Amino acid sequence: MRAASLIKAVLPPLTEHGDLPPGMHAAGWTEIEQRFGTGTQARVRALSTLKRVHELARRTGFLRNFYVFGSFVSSKPEPRDVDVVLIMSANFRLEDCPSESQPLFWHLQAEARYGASVFWFKEGTASKQYLRGWQLKRDGTLRGIVEVA
Repeated sequence: MRAASLIKAVLPPLTEHGDLPPGMHAAGWTEIEQRFGTGTQARVRALSTLKRVHELARRTGFLRNFYVFGSFVSSKPEPRDVDVVLIMSANFRLEDCPSESQPLFWHLQAEARYGASVFWFKEGTASKQYLRGWQLKRDGTLRGIVEVA
């Protein structure tokens, strides 16, 4: 992951439909909190969940990229959950990561424990192709994804 202090990204304005414009947008924690982590209790809780998931993924020592998509990075006042994609280094092995981080890598366990939909891939797989797919909403329109920088 890129060092947050080196990123001077500014997220673009939301579209008229309340989503980020299509594409990948880098942002640091301060901007994510200001744009998406305040206003309602649901947003404050979602931000807390997001930070917890990030910390658990970071503790593995193999996290390369952390992406957020879905209702949290939209104008919805009550996001249902947080949707996250983890890109892990190519040599990541689940059995080598800390026990407290392991539930992240089992989708249903992550949902039950953290209220987070967590998807993950190793570097060098078709992860970029899947990330493009997560820009597609149920109604067929496209939305943006945030990379935590």
